[in-house]
This record gives sequence, C-alpha cells and structure tokens, in this order.
Amino acid sequence: MIPMSGQATTPSFTDVYGATYRLVEPGTFVLGDDRPSGHPSEIPACTVDISEPFFFAERPVTQAQWSDVMGENPSKFQEGWSAGLRPVEQVSYDDIQLFLERLNQRDSNHSYLGLVGRWRLPSETEWEYVARSGHSGRWWFGDRDVELDEYGWHAGNSGGSTREVGLKKPNDWGFFDMNGLVNEWCSDHWLRTYEGGRTQRPYSEGEGTKFVVRGGSWFTESDSTRSGSRSFAGRHKRSDGLGLRLVWEPLEPLIEDEAQPVSPSSNDQS
Repeated sequence: MIPMSGQATTPSFTDVYGATYRLVEPGTFVLGDDRPSGHPSEIPACTVDISEPFFFAERPVTQAQWSDVMGENPSKFQEGWSAGLRPVEQVSYDDIQLFLERLNQRDSNHSYLGLVGRWRLPSETEWEYVARSGHSGRWWFGDRDVELDEYGWHAGNSGGSTREVGLKKPNDWGFFDMNGLVNEWCSDHWLRTYEGGRTQRPYSEGEGTKFVVRGGSWFTESDSTRSGSRSFAGRHKRSDGLGLRLVWEPLEPLIEDEAQPVSPSSNDQS
C-alpha cells in the first residue's frame, strides 16, 4: 500500500500505453458556481467530500492509445505525423464502455505501484475537483480568461482543429488540457441542476440517455472552459470535439495508517 501524505513527490505511474497517471488525494471542495456569471445548471453550489483517492490521467486519451486497444481510429483529425498524439474524438459514451471493457481485460495482468486496479471514466465531481486543483475561481488560475491561452485550446486560438495533448501548461496539480481541446465524457447521468447535492460517486438518477461532458473544446468559446462549466451529450453522440480522460481506481486501500491525509486543495490560492 502507498502512503498518500508526507511524500516529496506525488505518486504517479506510466501505463503500458505511455500514459501517466497522478494520485489525487481526498479532500473537500465546492462544486458549481453561484456567481451571477454562472449558468443555471451550475447551481446551487454545494460542498462535496472526495473521500476516496484515485489516479487521474495527466492528459486525454490519444488516438494512438485508442487505436492500440480498439484496432481503429474514429477521429476526424488524423492528418500529420503527430496525429497519434492528438486526443481521440468522435467517440460516444457507448463506444467508451467497449473501450474500457477491452482495456481492463487486456491490462488485467498488470499492476502499478504494486497495486491492482481498473480503468473507468471520472465522475463529474472528480473531474471538477481536479480541474479546480485547489482553487475556487472561475478558472483555476483566476476569474478572468486573460491567461487561458497559456493553458488551453479554444475557438479563439485552436486554428480550427485539435492539437497534440500536453502542449499547453498544466494546472496546479499537474494535469494538462483541462480547459478546452476536447470535451470529456463523465460517468454521471445528466441532471439540470445540483439540487440535492452530489457525492464523489457518479450521479445515476438523471436523464438516462444523457451524460455529463466537461471541459469545453477547440471550437467552443472561452466561457465553456471554466472549471464549473458543464454540458451533456446523448449516449450515442459522436463529435470532433468530444473525447475522454481516464481514471485508474485501485482495488485495495492506498492508506497505510489511520492518519488523515492532507488535501491538496486545503490551501486555496485564488
């Protein structure tokens, strides 16, 4: 087992496909946005306890990784020598379920950091927790989008297509492309507001054919890349602005003792 606190560096690993995953420790944060500039779907803001640690991919799933697992590449933007490093897109929620099934089958004999786990989509609360990376502003870097070009691809700077993952700066927890590039599927059913609150687990009582997508994309305006911005897509929807990012969930405890881990979000610098 891996102790989560008191380490000089955040535990991480690189999988057999070359993707790196970083440990995200438990903590508490405010989900949503009660500001007048927020969207009705982002209210009421609610406090969420992230009680279980998980490993979150540093970057979205690439075309190369998808092709390796599925034997095909559905993406629109495949031109150029670096296409394999671009995010996979044109994948539906149902496509991803098959991808996860095959990935977990293929990787069942591998352990990482001495642990056995499984791949899955993040819940909406896990996604926003990571996107905020300990900050409470509209974006993790503040309330204005003047710095956005340093961290993400959107309609104002993408040049009309996706780009290779990881070209922009990461957020404060070391995760790339959380603002723009491609919207990312989450495991939650869509519900129009946060009435009733949320937990770390995926919300499963909303509209069963619609699922949450997060992050904004290369063809959306800057407002859609805010940490609290949320949207949805039907489970069969495929789009050149819609991709995914993975969570690796250990199947055994990570904590060696009963000490309460320190949340990386405890020092809000916004």
